[in-house]
Amino acid sequence: MANFIETSLPGVIIIEPKVFKDARGLFFEMYRENEYQEAGITGSFVQENHSHSTKGVLRGLHYQLKHPQGKLFTVLRGELFDVVVDIRVGSPTFGRSMTVLLSADNHRQLYIPPGYAHGCCAISDVVDLVYKATDYYQPTDEYGIAWNDPILAIDWPVASPLLSPKDASYVYLQDQAAALLPRYTG
Repeated sequence: MANFIETSLPGVIIIEPKVFKDARGLFFEMYRENEYQEAGITGSFVQENHSHSTKGVLRGLHYQLKHPQGKLFTVLRGELFDVVVDIRVGSPTFGRSMTVLLSADNHRQLYIPPGYAHGCCAISDVVDLVYKATDYYQPTDEYGIAWNDPILAIDWPVASPLLSPKDASYVYLQDQAAALLPRYTG
């Protein structure tokens, strides 16, 4: 059975699956619905994605508003510095963040419920990330917060990351229109 670790952000869970290793390699269950539901990960996953990055690539901080996605992240190759930020207006933890290292060596997974912003940075030469989502991706419903927002004070492992033009254009959390942020529903 996997070990489910609550974090400082409500609903954000680090999962340490039970890994079986021998001379042939390893085996672990990446997802077992009944166990994950017992741990509070209750959404149905409808889409699975693969992201490939090279060292220094930073993606995020992304979120959706009309079609928010819960996401379950697993790194299959390399090491990834992962960040979650509570951007839900009215939340007791609004503006707080948490970080975790996900890697092919530690086999940790990260579940992020809808309403949070997510970002990640490749810290190994190559990273292959697979993630499940609870809603379908809608290109017109993608928003973001600037990765280097000084109020968030995220200690990224890279000073000059490789960003997409869209990620480079995002504004600080305090400058984002309140209508473009998710609401805390308690």
